[in-house]
Amino acid sequence: MKTNFRVATPIDINAIFSIDTIATAERYKDITQWSEQGICYVLESNNEILAYGVLHYHFYSHAFIELLMVNKNHRRQGLGLILINKLKMQSKPQKIFTSTNQSNTATQQLLIKAGFVPSGYIENLDDNDPELIYCYIPD
Repeated sequence: MKTNFRVATPIDINAIFSIDTIATAERYKDITQWSEQGICYVLESNNEILAYGVLHYHFYSHAFIELLMVNKNHRRQGLGLILINKLKMQSKPQKIFTSTNQSNTATQQLLIKAGFVPSGYIENLDDNDPELIYCYIPD
């Protein structure tokens, strides 16, 4: 499948929201803000948004992938890895951090496959589900 990676625009907000599994009013507000700030990126094919990610620099001045989301209908097709690799290109040559819950083993495996290494954890964000921190260090 041929994909296109680009910065999200305000026109994309509803389509991004439609693939988001959280889909709350607060998330809609976040997506709007991220799109307006130019830190939200989409992966699309045939004018359909397949995945999106948010990359900012508020984590101790390092790049941080705040969110990765792949449309449920397009998971397990390698799109998460494509999206991560495209986001890595946006922040070169800097280190990139991200995080996921300990219970989210699929994302942990994806991050390892994308070259991220475990870098610690934070407890008490979610009850009984520590947030695992990962780091990608470019060559």
